[in-house]
Amino acid sequence: MGLKINFINPFGTPVYNGLITETLMPYARPDTEVVVTNTRDCPENIDYYYNKHIVELVVFEEVMRAEQNGFDAVIVGCCYDPGVRVARELVDIPVIGPLEATMMMAPYYAHDYVVVTDHHKAVPYLRDLVTLYGGVSCRDVSCINWWVTDMIRDTEGVARDAMAKCRKAMEDKGAEAVILGCTIIAASMEKWLIDSKAPREHTILNTNTFSLKMAESLADLKKQGLYNINRGGYYQKPQQRNAGEFAEVRARYGRPSAF
Repeated sequence: MGLKINFINPFGTPVYNGLITETLMPYARPDTEVVVTNTRDCPENIDYYYNKHIVELVVFEEVMRAEQNGFDAVIVGCCYDPGVRVARELVDIPVIGPLEATMMMAPYYAHDYVVVTDHHKAVPYLRDLVTLYGGVSCRDVSCINWWVTDMIRDTEGVARDAMAKCRKAMEDKGAEAVILGCTIIAASMEKWLIDSKAPREHTILNTNTFSLKMAESLADLKKQGLYNINRGGYYQKPQQRNAGEFAEVRARYGRPSAF
């Protein structure tokens, strides 16, 4: 029996769904169904942290809905990994953050790496995430100075700027690989590489692809009864202590989207 994975674009708009679908589906296993959706009734721009926290409330509801709808794993498609750890508290299926997943796999490709993200606002946030995830092999975080709302209008321009930045960042820091620390940069780069048939000369890690492969692996383990989240500490469910309180809080403060 195959896998069903929900890739949630947490941007409050469907405009990125086609790009993700086009560049991600070629790398899914034949028995994996990937359904790309997006949050709704929340900010479309996640670049600022106030917006991000509002988006996360919708992400929690969408992750719980994905589990109810029979998905085997969820990918929250932004390298802020918005709401990922909290969502794991709420569901029993794997919840994947693209940055975390790619960092976990990076040592299989290179000794060290740099992260290239979208704009200056994201740089310190991703530096904090790299520290949280134990990224001792990360040599730097830098950006291409594009905003996500502009990227969709010129994916080729994004890809070209990202490639130039990747080469320079690797050279400047003596790093062996690059993690593309933005899912839309990664998709834009992938589309450009596919369309232009350009050679893959550098070790540039696509966070969308790596999150998909992590989702497939953990979903397989879940189906085999080997994905057992410890519910006694960090990921203890609120329902375990007081199911009534959880239901009341969710009803009063949750932000279910219009799906």
